[in-house]
Amino acid sequence: MTSVLVYGAYGHTGRFVVAELRKRGFEPVLSGRDAARLPGGRPASVDDPASLDRALEGVAAVINCAGPFAVTARPVAESAIRAGVPYVDVAAEIEANLDTFELTAGTAVVPAMAFFGGLADLLATAAMDGWAAADEVHVAYGLSGWNPTAGTLAAGRVSRERRDGRRIRYAGGRLEYLDDALPALEWPFPEPLGTRPVLGEFSMADIVTIPRHLKVREVTSYLTADAAQSLAAAGERDAAETFVVEVVVRAGGEERRMVARGEDIYAVSAPLAVEAVARILSGRTRATGVAAPGEMFDAADFLRALAPHIVVEPR
Repeated sequence: MTSVLVYGAYGHTGRFVVAELRKRGFEPVLSGRDAARLPGGRPASVDDPASLDRALEGVAAVINCAGPFAVTARPVAESAIRAGVPYVDVAAEIEANLDTFELTAGTAVVPAMAFFGGLADLLATAAMDGWAAADEVHVAYGLSGWNPTAGTLAAGRVSRERRDGRRIRYAGGRLEYLDDALPALEWPFPEPLGTRPVLGEFSMADIVTIPRHLKVREVTSYLTADAAQSLAAAGERDAAETFVVEVVVRAGGEERRMVARGEDIYAVSAPLAVEAVARILSGRTRATGVAAPGEMFDAADFLRALAPHIVVEPR
């Protein structure tokens, strides 16, 4: 049985990943920073490279689920590179993704293989089929709510600290840091959601993954305003949200749209990450080294493989 190390295996998303690996016939090897939560596992510290190297001995790949990824992504990815095994993470932290994309690797390294970052990148790549470039990519997140995990909140705090409290967007072919408020807009989601108030330029990992390999000057994300308000007033995560993600790609006078629907933004990160590992280990890749999800994989085929967890359709 092929073994895959899950770093942060006892966390909220990590538990989903462990379950998905078992479902797919892999042997998950549990790892993380807290030895007390890893009976029979392989504890390892990001401050101790040797412990990470020992944890990776004999495994075929590693999935990093331990945030904040600003702390864990680079050390765990570098250990995987030393071991010569593929690395995948579920990081939605823009700064952590940028750190990972700076690495040089002789094996596959795919950051942001999750709901935020990976999914929209795959959708945009599939929509771009046959286009050499696009003028704009818009990613609209329609969430029924958002009760973030403690890990999400911690990661958000680290990201804000790293950018000195400024917001960030991708415009004019580059990242820009701004001090003003997010624009309040509306987005015409497909029914039954319909037109909803959104916060514009609510930037997620998509503004890193998409322009990493697609020739586009503008990447803009939007989040339903009520979900943003839920995030600000975060409490216990007692229910899973439903979601609609719409990606719009525009080039010249043409426009293409892709829509993804599902439930639980944390749970669906597990099939995204595990499908990525399965494709890497079976040689179904389109790139080598460090790459974005849509750059590494056949995007349309990958999206089809996510059913029934995520239902994807052109609009």
